[in-house]
Amino acid sequence: MPTKEGPRSNDDIEATEVQLIAEDGDNLGTVSLEDALERAVEAGLDLVEISPHAKPPVCKILDLGKFKYQSQKKAAEARKKQKTFDVKEIKMRPNIDTHDYDVKMRNMRKFFEHGDKVKVTLRFRGREMAHQELGVKLLDRVKGETEAIAKVESQPKLEGRQMVMVLAPR
Repeated sequence: MPTKEGPRSNDDIEATEVQLIAEDGDNLGTVSLEDALERAVEAGLDLVEISPHAKPPVCKILDLGKFKYQSQKKAAEARKKQKTFDVKEIKMRPNIDTHDYDVKMRNMRKFFEHGDKVKVTLRFRGREMAHQELGVKLLDRVKGETEAIAKVESQPKLEGRQMVMVLAPR
């Protein structure tokens, strides 16, 4: 049997007794499922299981379509308020020229203003691997210049031929 989305309603409710909440919000106490269904039909509404894990389950008389619509709207509102961020990557070399460095730092500041994280990748080629201290110096310089606007999320670490550091906006 395929499972339905959302709360169980009307004939899908499996309990024999339910805690019934009327359409106006009054607690009518524990009643039999048949009685609760009867009251819902009389009101021209649905019997919806609000809290299925309670003993007995809590059911409310309401309009199921309206209830589903409201819960979808609430979920969409929560998604809208959720903060999303990207991880932007800045690639450098240990012997980067000053102007190139300035351009990359300017881009990095822009990324932080937008609320994105920045992954600084320092790539070593050939014999540059013998001078990793230059790479560490460069990443320390980046860390020092961005200290006011960003915090280090992961310290510089060597991964094969590249050194990686992740910065997050403050």
